[in-house]
Amino acid sequence: MKPMKILFLCTGNSARSQMAEAFLRKYGEGRFEPFSAGLEARGIHPLTLQVMQERGLGLEGQYSKDVRTYMGKVNFGYLITVCDQADRYCPAAFPGVSHRLHWSFEDPAAAQGSPEEILAVFRRVRDQIEQRVQSWAAHTDPSGYEGPTIRQSLST
Repeated sequence: MKPMKILFLCTGNSARSQMAEAFLRKYGEGRFEPFSAGLEARGIHPLTLQVMQERGLGLEGQYSKDVRTYMGKVNFGYLITVCDQADRYCPAAFPGVSHRLHWSFEDPAAAQGSPEEILAVFRRVRDQIEQRVQSWAAHTDPSGYEGPTIRQSLST
């Protein structure tokens, strides 16, 4: 059985969607193939890297991508928006998506305050995403899923 491809989408692909991708890779136990993208690519936020390292998850191989990298090129079992802006501005008709979900998380990259306060926001959002992804992966059964096909080559 091929793993089900999942796309996590947020505004800049700098924090929330990157975290969700890494956590699904961990908790999906090979049943899912996670991807992430943003409405625009802004680069991975340094605090994203830091808080994920605290959980023992490096983001090796992950990089910030624009949603156009995948749109109409890859079939996904699920598109999961992880911020309100991505949910609002993602095209309603997203070619190659079987199911669409919305999980609203605060944008840690927009946090203000002291360095310690901003880091606390990144940790809180990380923990919320981890819990949500872990629960979703435990309750989502991709069996019987035929697997997506790549419609054309992805450019990197």
